[in-house]
Amino acid sequence: MPRRTAYWIQHAVKRPGALSRQLGIPIKDNIPKTLLEKIAKTPVGKTIRNPTKKGKRRIKVTRKLKKRAVLALTLKRLAEKKRRR
Repeated sequence: MPRRTAYWIQHAVKRPGALSRQLGIPIKDNIPKTLLEKIAKTPVGKTIRNPTKKGKRRIKVTRKLKKRAVLALTLKRLAEKKRRR
């Protein structure tokens, strides 16, 4: 069985800032959770309207965008859990 590394999460993000660029949100700003949740719920191929004031107004949901949004939500949840401790 392969040995697990303690810092596996550092290797989870292959292209830092790609999701921000895809959504038209500056990298230094946080991506709103409502936008990520809406992208995660929407089926691939549909176009959504951005529920927030940040970034592009209309966004076409692709497979890669959806994967990035789900990963971002997961990482946000992990960060929230860590802060609560």
